[in-house]
Amino acid sequence: MYCTRNVTNDLIWVGGDDRRLAMFEGVYSVPDGVSYNSYLLSDEKTVLFDTVDKAVDAVFFENVTHALDGRKLDYLVVHHMEPDHSATLGGILLRYPDVTVVCNKKTEGMIYQFFGADLQMKVQIVKEGDVLETGAHKLTFLMAPMVHWPEVMVTYDVTDGILFSADAFGTFGALNGALFADEVDFFADYLKESRRYYTNIVGKYGAQVQALLKKAAAVEIRMICPLHGFVWRRDIGDYVAKYQQWSRYEPEVDGVMIAYASVYGNTENAANILACRLRDRGIRTTVFDVSVTASSEIVAAAFAYSHLVFASTTYNAGIFITMDELLRDLASHNLQNRTVAFIENGSWAATSAKQMREIIGGLKNINVLEESVSLKSALRTDQGEEIDRLADALAGSVQTRRRMESTN
Repeated sequence: MYCTRNVTNDLIWVGGDDRRLAMFEGVYSVPDGVSYNSYLLSDEKTVLFDTVDKAVDAVFFENVTHALDGRKLDYLVVHHMEPDHSATLGGILLRYPDVTVVCNKKTEGMIYQFFGADLQMKVQIVKEGDVLETGAHKLTFLMAPMVHWPEVMVTYDVTDGILFSADAFGTFGALNGALFADEVDFFADYLKESRRYYTNIVGKYGAQVQALLKKAAAVEIRMICPLHGFVWRRDIGDYVAKYQQWSRYEPEVDGVMIAYASVYGNTENAANILACRLRDRGIRTTVFDVSVTASSEIVAAAFAYSHLVFASTTYNAGIFITMDELLRDLASHNLQNRTVAFIENGSWAATSAKQMREIIGGLKNINVLEESVSLKSALRTDQGEEIDRLADALAGSVQTRRRMESTN
């Protein structure tokens, strides 16, 4: 039995929800599931925009059959070849052998990589600015390389002002019957998962996202249809503004994120004391145990907060395992424009701060505070002043940033 929803009078969502997936891409937890979006346009010619992950193939094929309502499928537009959007491409070709696959040259090569050189298909290669007329609708194609694979492109429907945005503007979470972002309280209930999706999936490629946003700004966008998450038809500017901020690596929160790695609780204690001292100074804080909280959550928080503190015990003469993994994850996501401080612990040789600095200090526009705290096993009573100096330095930096923002 089909499960579809109308996006417009002649555009139908034919995707599916997956609530059984535990780890998206084998890395990112998705406790609320994920949606795989595909859309069918019924014009003089029919156009299917992308396919879906194999996890929802049965409902997808039923949805496409229902939406076509006996018509043949003329075109399949492939925006992105990652298997969560292309695993069922072969099934579409088997069911609709006369369909023309519309893609760019890089995508064509990837199709053969995934499905074999002997794959039989009709292909129409498109380039930047090419137009496909389907009757009442005029579709034009914009290349979006490295958002977040090199072959990615997006489609702009000139007629209805719809941007089919590939992985851009997506979010984690099943749709649960809702299709449009205005059917839920998105900014209250889903923005966190949207930020986690962006920072972890696309976050490394801020410059490339900026390039796509510049192209998108040249056209009137009345609706955004992403490959994951909700369709946008209202408050589009508010959501695009978030993408502008994230892709410029600009903090959303003037405050301090503290992430700590602690074995027996002493490093944790120092982190908690620092958080209390910062709150005493009117500074917003959030605190994470890196051995408990998934890295994707902390990466998202690091993109949100202006100031970051990393506190780690020294372990095998290095950084504690989970902290080392987090820092390298942040570095691989190209985090920029942050103020950072360190707390280290070591019962006989505290070396973790120096090594943490080497990983984070090499990132672009990272201001490392001179103030730091070094523990030997546990925080001594007389080290309260060190904590206060670090809190003062962080608070002063946050307040300076606030003043600068208020005058701009």
